[in-house]
Amino acid sequence: MEKPDTLFSQPKEPDPFNFDKKVAEVFPDMIKRSVPGYSIIIQHIEKLAAKYVTPNSLCFDLGCSLGASSLAMSKGIKQSGVQIIGIDNSEDMLKRCQQHINAFKHNIPIKLVCNDVMQVKISNASMIVLNFTLQFIPKEQRALLLNSIYQGMNPGGVLVLSEKIEFEDNDINQLMIELHHQFKKENGYSDLEISQKRNALENVLLPDTLEQHIQRLSSVGFSHVSCWLQQFNFTSLIAIK
Repeated sequence: MEKPDTLFSQPKEPDPFNFDKKVAEVFPDMIKRSVPGYSIIIQHIEKLAAKYVTPNSLCFDLGCSLGASSLAMSKGIKQSGVQIIGIDNSEDMLKRCQQHINAFKHNIPIKLVCNDVMQVKISNASMIVLNFTLQFIPKEQRALLLNSIYQGMNPGGVLVLSEKIEFEDNDINQLMIELHHQFKKENGYSDLEISQKRNALENVLLPDTLEQHIQRLSSVGFSHVSCWLQQFNFTSLIAIK
């Protein structure tokens, strides 16, 4: 049984958000109650893996957290000789991830590596998932990471990029924030929890606009780029080499 997320339920001094042991313990509940559309993204990662992963290639889950995307890819892959590599820089998250990987039946081998995604050498990739990870990378390094992904991807390979976004129109931006907060309230979070988590994420999670994401993906070379899912200020894009 997953542990409920009560990390921000009591008043406290705000510390910058980080993926430590406490977050790892409640992460499944946290992301389910905080990220609209998350389950849909995971379901379709499985379907995209079935379509795009090629024999004897690698799949990367960059910022793999507890391995939901890795397990989804494994479930969808129909080809032989494939390996999934999950990368995360939090040892606490990876320890919990390994437990999840061990608990679920999967036919495709999943290798977990503790490393900064900026330092990962990507090659022979037919599918890469960047699920709510780029938003934690310094903005000036994001194009570098996407270029590394593009260069290490085989022709016809697919990148799934999911992110929280902001909007240039201030009124729309505020509306989407309010709708997201309402979503969290409907999932049982209090005003205090919402406020304290937002303060913890300030200057840690730095969103781009959807247009910035599309432009950046196109500029590094991806031939086909599109948003395929958006709920409030959360979106998922597909980029094909």
